[in-house]
Amino acid sequence: MSLFHRKPPWYAAGLAFECARCGNCCAGPHAGYVWLGAADITAIAAHLGIAEPEACQKYVRRAERRYSLIERKDNRDCIFLLPDGEGRRKCAVYPVRPIQCRTWPFWKNNLSDPDSWARAGLRCPGINHGAVVSCNEIETRANATAE
Repeated sequence: MSLFHRKPPWYAAGLAFECARCGNCCAGPHAGYVWLGAADITAIAAHLGIAEPEACQKYVRRAERRYSLIERKDNRDCIFLLPDGEGRRKCAVYPVRPIQCRTWPFWKNNLSDPDSWARAGLRCPGINHGAVVSCNEIETRANATAE
């Protein structure tokens, strides 16, 4: 084998995923971070029809020298995870959700091996369901964010 050829990833045939819109990836009880870049903050503010400084004041916190969405104090859910009136939850900024959210579950730690993917599937009912996402698309999403 040439030094220039790498072994195909374990998910070379692709992985099935379809968002179930359950909100589990956005919900507590554990604290977490939804990392934001300037473009994310701009998009969220525009979507909400408010100025960026107001959006930052209401929805953003400084954490580990970066910016993250705040969480609800009562349950540690993302501030934008809201009941939809039908017993489910929805994201109030879904069309402009941060890149970290858009790339779930194709994060490098979930893709490290089949067991990591299976563990992520215990919390996410969309994993291993729905259409197969190609290996190229998986890697594009995995490389889009550093979680």
